[in-house]
Amino acid sequence: MSGEPETAGREPEAAARADLRYAAYARERLAAMPPPADPEAFELAYNLLQLAYLLVTDLEARIHRPRGWTLAGFRLMFKLWLLGPTQPARLAEISAMSRSAMTNAVNTLERDGLVERRPVPDDRRAVEVALTAEGEAAVRAAFAEQTRREQEWFSPLDPAERAGLTALLSRILAARPSDAP
Repeated sequence: MSGEPETAGREPEAAARADLRYAAYARERLAAMPPPADPEAFELAYNLLQLAYLLVTDLEARIHRPRGWTLAGFRLMFKLWLLGPTQPARLAEISAMSRSAMTNAVNTLERDGLVERRPVPDDRRAVEVALTAEGEAAVRAAFAEQTRREQEWFSPLDPAERAGLTALLSRILAARPSDAP
């Protein structure tokens, strides 16, 4: 193998096999290199990034783009659905988004009639973002569809494997480097 396999234009199964071949090839090449090369860390990061990219692309293409949203827009509405009206700074914090990205997402969703800004009752200078009735209905429908698709993605794992993977990923997230977002 003399480089990265081509995956564009192939069937999903062929592309997946090519991705796995590339990961194995890269791991093998890294194993022959001196430190700081870490083939295990590379392979883990590569597979996580590949999964995240494919999952986000799939969810956006199948569920959210047809509704005129991004996955980030859905995530924002989902948080509002669970939390109720929330101040934009808090939404940005729990979404790992910048305040400007949050403002842009809220502006788009507000333009589409899915969320609204309201004054905070106890602080006339502050505002909170809330789902409209249309937004709540839309997020419920999208959530049901996304849940079905997530179940398809993770169907190769049994319940114990899913729980174990979730626990491992949570542990990594909790221990991330202090300078990471």
